[in-house]
Amino acid sequence: MERVNWPGTIVLALCTLTVLVPLYVTVTMAFKTQSQAVDGNAFTWPTPWSIEGFTAAWELTNFPRAFTVSLLITVFTVAGTIVLAALAAFAISRNWDRKLFRYSFYYLLAALFLPFPVVALPQIQLTGLTGLDNPAGVIILKIMFGLSFSILLFTAFLRSIPHELEESARIDGASTNQTFWRLIFPLLAPMSATVGIFAFLASWNDFMMPSLIISDPALQTLPVVQNIFQTQFSNNYNVSFASYLMAMAPAIIVYLFTQRWVVEGVTQGAVKG
Repeated sequence: MERVNWPGTIVLALCTLTVLVPLYVTVTMAFKTQSQAVDGNAFTWPTPWSIEGFTAAWELTNFPRAFTVSLLITVFTVAGTIVLAALAAFAISRNWDRKLFRYSFYYLLAALFLPFPVVALPQIQLTGLTGLDNPAGVIILKIMFGLSFSILLFTAFLRSIPHELEESARIDGASTNQTFWRLIFPLLAPMSATVGIFAFLASWNDFMMPSLIISDPALQTLPVVQNIFQTQFSNNYNVSFASYLMAMAPAIIVYLFTQRWVVEGVTQGAVKG
């Protein structure tokens, strides 16, 4: 019989509580009426359950418009990151003996240490001059800043795929383009899910980049819109928490449905075949 690692179990339980307790408070506060929300006890159960907070948050923040903007930015960011990172990683991993590709990989790794706030001012000026001070500019920047980490993951994963598979495809007359799209890219599905969920969370929850790049308030994302209307929430805690819950629900749902592929991608990427 295996012994239970009680110190590790206790630490894990405490870490779980740090996530579950705030989530519980968010859900209960969101479904309370305004009078219940200001009673000073955030842990009490809503009696009765009410959706007036969601209705008010929906109208106050123009939720459908902000949700659509956030969704479009996130979808294009995820798709662009997966495709470009996979192509770049394939080229690097299969041409590792060439200095240009190997040094390009090192260059991309160096970019990991260059966060957006460091170059925020030049990016703001550049997007303004080129007319990209809108969601399109955010998409381009999100993809570019996410490539380094994504290429690192894809490159590690590609090293576990036998070269013999590609050689067999080439013997059958497949070109490099056909080999990648018909053979290699489908095999990258677990890592694509991993890269996709990281890109999704980074894009959906991002506040700084959209707030600095997008000049039109009508085209702002959900996190920025919530901050803009924060003063109007005032003491309407049920409205505030309802707005927060609506904003973070898509990220939670996506992660719950894709966590298996995320773990699988990271695990396989760590093993070199």
